[in-house]
Amino acid sequence: MSDRAGSPDGFEPGKHSRPYTRESASVRTRGLLLFILPLPALFATVVALSKGSFVGFFAGSLVSALFLAGAVGMRVGLAAEKDYESRKIAVPPRIPLKLIGTILISAATALVAWFGADESLIMAVSYGLVALLGVYLTYGFDPRAEKVTFTGSGYTTAEVVEALEEAEGRIRGIESAARDIDNAELKERLSHIAGQARGILGVIEDDPRDLRRARRFLNTYLEGARKVTEGYAKTHRHPGAEDLEQNFRNVLDTIEQVFDEQREKLLRNDVFDLDVQIEVLATQLKREGVI
Repeated sequence: MSDRAGSPDGFEPGKHSRPYTRESASVRTRGLLLFILPLPALFATVVALSKGSFVGFFAGSLVSALFLAGAVGMRVGLAAEKDYESRKIAVPPRIPLKLIGTILISAATALVAWFGADESLIMAVSYGLVALLGVYLTYGFDPRAEKVTFTGSGYTTAEVVEALEEAEGRIRGIESAARDIDNAELKERLSHIAGQARGILGVIEDDPRDLRRARRFLNTYLEGARKVTEGYAKTHRHPGAEDLEQNFRNVLDTIEQVFDEQREKLLRNDVFDLDVQIEVLATQLKREGVI
């Protein structure tokens, strides 16, 4: 039995934690207002071009590009920060995009003051610093520290994050292949399997010591589930594929059963049974031609 059962607060890892998911870097509400900043400069650029002012056109284009690049950098940086904050174990973003975006917006503001308002260089720099402070106070800078919530796992934070992201990529592969399958029942079952897999990742995230025992499962069985799903998605429309659907259902039965079993075994630290079950599953997947 695991020492988890006797945790002082009664928390059972993996039971209450969120599934491990990588937040999308899609457009979010925060940072949208920054895209308004290039508009006046773009208007000034058009006016300068209509008047034949090369200097005005160049300055307006440069300022517009800096504002736009700063807004894009800030938005992507905010998405990376949201992803970082949503995880219990995380490494900081490799590129400090929020900081870069802040500097670009500050530089663009200084250029507007210098070229557009005919301010002195000192005043222009001052305006730029004020802009930098304003953006920082509004959005902050990028996280720079690793989030480490464990000791004695035998893995670094970066290695744990990499393993979880690789596994999440396999889950997304299952979901992507499921979208190409025309059977609503099979789509629903694959969606359930993806949820089960993320539940297992959540257990590992709660206690990365499980990663050593779960790695074979993630690399062998989860990868096998991805391959068989992608293979079925490519061939299920072919003539004479009726038997293939039942074979695929049989594989899904096994996947659903085992994903639940593996999560429970990880929670119980049932090392021997876990290894034996993985061997059985690997043999079945080979027999089915999955791996």
